[in-house]
Amino acid sequence: MTVSGPGTPEPRPAAPGASAVEQLRKEGNELFKCGDYEGALTAYTQALGLGATPQDQAILHRNRAACHLKLEDYDKAETEASKAIEKDGGDVKALYRRSQALEKLGRLDQAVLDLQRCVSLEPKNKVFQEALRNIGGQIQEKVRYMSSTDAKVEQMFQILLDPQEKGTEKKQKASQNLVVLAREDAGAEKIFRSNGVELLQRLLDTGEADLMLAALRTLVGICSEHQSRTVATLSVLGTRRVVSILGVENQAVSLAACHLLQVIFDALKEGVKKGFRGKEGAIIVDPARELKILISNLLELLTEVGVSGQGRDNALSLLIKAVPRKSLKDPNNSLTLWVIDQGLKKILEVGGSVQGPPGELAVTANSRMSASVLLNKLFDDLKCDAERENFHRLCENYIRSWFEGQGMAGKLRAIQTVSCLLQGPCEAGNRALELSGVMESVIALCASEQEEEQLVAVEALIHAAGKAKRASFITANGVSLLKDLYKRSEKDSIRIRALVGLCKLGSAGGTDFSMKQFAEGSTLKLAKQCRKWLGNDQIDPGTRRWAVEGLAYLTFDADVKEEFVEDEAALKALFQLSRSEERSVLFAVASALVNCTNSYDYEEPDPKMVELAKYAKQHVPEQHPKDKPAFVRARVKKLLAAGVVSAMTCMVKTESPVLTGSCRELLSRVFLALVDEVEDRGTVVAQGGGKALLPLALEGTDVGQTKAAQALAKLTITSNPEMTFPGERIYEVVRPLVSLLHLSCSGLQNFEALMALTNLAGISERLRQKILKEKAVPMIEGYMFEEHEMIRRAATECMCNLAMSKEVQDLFEAEGNDRLKLLVLYSGEDDELLRRGA
Repeated sequence: MTVSGPGTPEPRPAAPGASAVEQLRKEGNELFKCGDYEGALTAYTQALGLGATPQDQAILHRNRAACHLKLEDYDKAETEASKAIEKDGGDVKALYRRSQALEKLGRLDQAVLDLQRCVSLEPKNKVFQEALRNIGGQIQEKVRYMSSTDAKVEQMFQILLDPQEKGTEKKQKASQNLVVLAREDAGAEKIFRSNGVELLQRLLDTGEADLMLAALRTLVGICSEHQSRTVATLSVLGTRRVVSILGVENQAVSLAACHLLQVIFDALKEGVKKGFRGKEGAIIVDPARELKILISNLLELLTEVGVSGQGRDNALSLLIKAVPRKSLKDPNNSLTLWVIDQGLKKILEVGGSVQGPPGELAVTANSRMSASVLLNKLFDDLKCDAERENFHRLCENYIRSWFEGQGMAGKLRAIQTVSCLLQGPCEAGNRALELSGVMESVIALCASEQEEEQLVAVEALIHAAGKAKRASFITANGVSLLKDLYKRSEKDSIRIRALVGLCKLGSAGGTDFSMKQFAEGSTLKLAKQCRKWLGNDQIDPGTRRWAVEGLAYLTFDADVKEEFVEDEAALKALFQLSRSEERSVLFAVASALVNCTNSYDYEEPDPKMVELAKYAKQHVPEQHPKDKPAFVRARVKKLLAAGVVSAMTCMVKTESPVLTGSCRELLSRVFLALVDEVEDRGTVVAQGGGKALLPLALEGTDVGQTKAAQALAKLTITSNPEMTFPGERIYEVVRPLVSLLHLSCSGLQNFEALMALTNLAGISERLRQKILKEKAVPMIEGYMFEEHEMIRRAATECMCNLAMSKEVQDLFEAEGNDRLKLLVLYSGEDDELLRRGA
């Protein structure tokens, strides 16, 4: 008897619609045999909708369970098998499939019950007997492991809580062992059941950094992917208590608390999505409620006095990751709306804080930028005009409350809040600028004698200069004011900001060579001054950041690019600053590099359209002569020699919320430009470029992920993948490469992905299995019919390497398909490489 394939039809009297059900079931069985599990699922689902008999329904549900097992969706496989068993309690295939799903879900005790029932129904079936023996061994191993760790856990806590062992090596080892044990699910369960959370709470209460770190890291293991343990942990420790640890002065402890809260968020969100089911099937009170309590506490923390700046930044990072929808396809943005109603004012308070004065909130150099990123994410997550109008109203009311009747300190806070909005949701920032008296105050305060007032006003003016609505007003009123400030001020901090404002206005034409804002040579003078500021390490990083900001705008001009890449000291200073604590500089550094490598999107205008535009006296954008490919290649070589790859690798590693999707996209664009020439790829790999590209290809904007995936493909084609992506990393490359096979990608991207996958498929069976698991085979097969001969050849060569896998061989040998015919036809083609591949 076969137990792994879909059910075979049993003869029975025909019922109305039975022939259609039978037909669809047979169709599903054929699709299943060919490996098209999604297609088979669809066929079985359609059959269920045609009023199938209870006996038919049982077969269809168990067949759906088989599909879900193949697709590795074990929750659905268990549900479908259970439905089949409800219809027919003696359905041995359904029982076996449910046991397979339960085993994969880690619920071994329940899987055993199903297998015992299978053996009692078919005592001579060797498959059932073997499966029962196998799972019995797993359970014994688990019991043995649990009993052996009992004493270990007790011993570890005794050492850690013993005041006599303070600072000893024994204590350090015990804390490390506890963290390692918690990483395994069985170990985490053991600690949890041994009154572990209460004991870990005692470690947290000691206030000793080492013990607190050990406790937090152990709690990460306990809560990871486990909703019921997470809720139980929160009820013991108290949500407020966990969140408050974020605010401690010790950076390592604050960061560990941030990681724990991220794990808690993930577990609770999974609970909301799956309908409150834990890994072990426990029912939870209500993860959605726990989620809101947690977010409410984070919002409270933002404005609490005594909280460290680092803790505030970590709270903002968590809100950025946890609140907005991951995908706009998800219709539910209720969490965002709730956060806007409950906490928008608190976020604006951080964004509008002025560093330094006593009584103000403690903020870091990155806090305001993090607040801007969060506000932007919340605004982007809104779905309709009414929701956006509410956001604008709350922002405007908050700014008015400070601007009117609160004296100079209130005005400064209001203007600082406007700056924060201009860097985030600029639509809200533009509306705030139009509030009565705000813009006038900005202009007036630029001439103030007080440095603090000037700083706030000049920064607001700079951020406003980049927004189209305000640009004409500021070009008319701001240029002379900024020039005056630049020449007149004795303070470097003011002069550098005034210079950036001029840079911003001077680059309004973008890459269009014909649109010059300033007189010939002025942009080069501004750039020279920016490079001078950048290289002066006597100035603090916060102020030098503005020099990078200026260069990010001025490098639209190719003359500036050429001078910049020749200035080794300036490049070195730029890369050092990108590695510093000043994380808000990342976007400006990435923008300058995109400009220097010309990795922005540029389309050559159609000559006929250009002629037509000239005839109609319309403006025609012109490309700078030094932006031709030869100049760009030379600039890339100079950046590589200066160490751009290692600097970008450090930027990718950062945990800061300032590394937004758009910032990641800029870095992906630069990487793609750096690997364009084959001879440069070895340098990129040697400096860690392959490792840095993986996270860029898996997270960020769609464009950024595609660009990073294409850069990975280029590296995989020309270098040994096992050296470029050592160890387990090589398996992570497969998914980004497969994403380039989609029809939305260009022909070149398809071709490079196929070439790269050919290389990977020739390395090992495990890699071939990974490619199969990513459902790449049907796409590769589709490209074997492509008209373009190079794509057709690449797809055939890729399939040739994949055919070393038994599953792919079965696909070609399956009855009733023409796959082999195509290979026979290609074996007679003129193209030698295609012929050899076939």
